[in-house]
Amino acid sequence: MPNISARSVTADRLPTQLDGLGQLLPRLAARRPDHIALVTDDRRMTYAELDQESSRVARNLMARGIAPGERVSIFSQNRWEWIVSYHGALKAGAVVIPLNVMLTGEEVSYALADAEAAALLASGERLNAVGAALSEVPSLRLVVSFDDTTRDVQPFADLLSGEDDPRFTPHPADPDSLACIAYTSGTTGRAKGAMQSHRSLVLNCAYTATMHARTADDVVVTALPAPHVYGNVAINGTFLAGGTVVLMTRFDPAGALDRISRHKATLFEGVPAMYAMMLADPALTDANLDSLTRSTVGGQTIAESVIESWEKRSGAPLIELWGMTELSGLGTTHALYAPNVHGSIGVALPGVQIRVGEIGDLRRECSPGEPGELMVRGPIVTMGYYNNPDATAESIDADGWLRTGDVAIQDGTGHLFVVDRLKDMILTAGYNVYPAEIERILIGHPAIALVAVGAEPDAVKGEVAHAYVVLADGQNPDTDSIVAYCRERLAAYKVPRAIHYVDSLPTTSSGKLMRRKLRETRSH
Repeated sequence: MPNISARSVTADRLPTQLDGLGQLLPRLAARRPDHIALVTDDRRMTYAELDQESSRVARNLMARGIAPGERVSIFSQNRWEWIVSYHGALKAGAVVIPLNVMLTGEEVSYALADAEAAALLASGERLNAVGAALSEVPSLRLVVSFDDTTRDVQPFADLLSGEDDPRFTPHPADPDSLACIAYTSGTTGRAKGAMQSHRSLVLNCAYTATMHARTADDVVVTALPAPHVYGNVAINGTFLAGGTVVLMTRFDPAGALDRISRHKATLFEGVPAMYAMMLADPALTDANLDSLTRSTVGGQTIAESVIESWEKRSGAPLIELWGMTELSGLGTTHALYAPNVHGSIGVALPGVQIRVGEIGDLRRECSPGEPGELMVRGPIVTMGYYNNPDATAESIDADGWLRTGDVAIQDGTGHLFVVDRLKDMILTAGYNVYPAEIERILIGHPAIALVAVGAEPDAVKGEVAHAYVVLADGQNPDTDSIVAYCRERLAAYKVPRAIHYVDSLPTTSSGKLMRRKLRETRSH
């Protein structure tokens, strides 16, 4: 079992009664001012420094006319300025709009206009890429760049200027009021802005910290994007416990392994592809993972073979979790000291209700082992979609149950197992085929480093499965071997009808597979 220090959860405990995350850093600065809170590629910051600089941002935003309730957007890769801006905006009483760095100019201008953003804080690289589209946002009054840029904007240094005011306190937060509008990366149509309350953000960080037994002694390495809910919970859930976050600008396997070794990380957090890539990287041979007491994985289903390989190499449990933007983070996970059922996304967070509804009649709860749509109710569920009552009504029923779009089963003991996304299901000759099931099998083949499965139209069967494979180092394409491997482990109708060998797989900024873009990757 992980060696979790009793001291760190008793004598060094931290107050956790927060109305909003804007109150978090002042409390930590009062209790642990000199403790390292954040480590990035170019800076190490104590809790006192994080609190001080985020308060400067808050005061300067207010001085520039950003009023409580107005929208402040942040648009950049992971960096210390992102974290400072997030907490500064909340301290000012603003509503945060975190933007995915992969968005195009048109998508950025849509989200900012839809949310009526008053301010945008962004990296110079992102501003240079999409800045021309900002003229389409009439509400935007303030644009700030973290770096030098070709755009005519204010430098971030201006928001860090001025004398510190020891009398400054964060704007009071109503737990039920709007804290964040997070735009979902929808596959069709316009993105939807999921409204997150102060309560949902605090509870998700608190429940996640509790389930994973985070302490003030933790050192957490993560490359999860800060704008993503999983990344937000990884960062602020660690802060809530008073620990240290080692934040990568972007993921690379050798860099992640180096940081785990160098910083003696107790926890790594990532998505399935990150673990598969680290296990396949030559740097793994010399990596020292002895400090890890657990890791977490979410964002997509993961093959049990990958879990077992990482646990064997690290000597610590890999804890699966599941969540979504509409929940401000996690909805389920395993408690650290509870049974870790491989392949399961765990159990519901405290105070959260989960059920599996029959597809076609969601009012009926499925029996154990019967696939249905995963549904969630409780204080972490979104307040609805901003400016979109129709989408809200379609996703949340009159009793407060949120439709997640995930197909899952429950085993009768409270453990849940995600089968796949409902929209990714392949209907082949009348049979339901779930890509994730095929991927979990294929990743076990010794020649395969990464794999994704998508639907392909078929004149006879409607749709069939095609597999997209990234080969492990030193391996050559061997379609016959891969197909034979599948035939031994899958029903005939689930076996991929074609294998495409590709150099990489399309993913979102958080590392999720984008199956709808698989055809674009074909190189053989």
